[in-house]
Amino acid sequence: MHQEKQEAQDGRILLYEDYNIRVSSQPNVYGEKFVLRLLKKNSNIKNIFELGFPGNEETLKRSIHKKNSITIIAAPTGEGKTTTLYSIMDYLNSPEINITTIEDPVEIRIKGLNQIEIDTKSSFSSSLRTVLRQDPDIILVGEIRDTETGEIAIQAGQTGHYVLSTIHTIDSIEVITRLRKMGLSDYDISSTLATAISQRLVRKLCPKCKVERDFTEPEKKIITAIGEKYKVTFDLNGKTYDAPGCKYCNNTGYYERIGVFEVLDVTEEIKEAIIAGESSLEIRKIALEQSYKPLVVDGIEKVVKGYTTLEELNKKLLIF
Repeated sequence: MHQEKQEAQDGRILLYEDYNIRVSSQPNVYGEKFVLRLLKKNSNIKNIFELGFPGNEETLKRSIHKKNSITIIAAPTGEGKTTTLYSIMDYLNSPEINITTIEDPVEIRIKGLNQIEIDTKSSFSSSLRTVLRQDPDIILVGEIRDTETGEIAIQAGQTGHYVLSTIHTIDSIEVITRLRKMGLSDYDISSTLATAISQRLVRKLCPKCKVERDFTEPEKKIITAIGEKYKVTFDLNGKTYDAPGCKYCNNTGYYERIGVFEVLDVTEEIKEAIIAGESSLEIRKIALEQSYKPLVVDGIEKVVKGYTTLEELNKKLLIF
């Protein structure tokens, strides 16, 4: 980073053994604002189910690794999209499969993958053009940021590759709206988009100090109302927990985080709705009649199982 330049910059601090630190600077009226992102070096990639992905091996295989298609993970900044991508890559990685990634930057190096880091002289779209000549089976594009990258990613999916990428949007249904706003045609989206996954990160209850208690009546009312809305039955006969805090969790009551997920498998009925130009509201109605369950359903299931609290979930999803 250049000390004498008064403009937005990105850089890295590589002084520490355990952490890489990504740095972003932005001039403002009071001087410069800096944001630091801490990334653990050589951290083990967690299994996708350890991250909180719902379902089992069978449902996971149904959602990922479909040839001639694209899977997109959607979430706001800082909600763990990259971590989920790495877990999926690790799950799919094997010596006979040629996997190439295009990242900005490469956050974790994975043995057996061809990882490309874009710089000032390259972009996702230009790197993706080159990668298509490298005979890949699976391509990971760090992020679809613009129309050009979106078009090439879709074309890659249409020509026999399996593409994984991320996009910034609020949920999996809105992935379709976001791609439309980028100028991609309904035909291209419906023919190539296989799965859209949305996620949020919530803090997990501290295992050392969490205290068991019954659900209160207001909590039962909130959970029952969500269950009725989405035709899901939650077991409220179990216990929930309070998190008083201890030395282990730095008196926060929480330790580590877990993902809350929703998975939209683009079925034939949803493809037809996309081609017909139906709105996201209509597509959501069709999806809810099938296997689609919104973020709040997986979140409540994690509350009922004792992973987190209703208050923590509410911070991310505003359910009450």
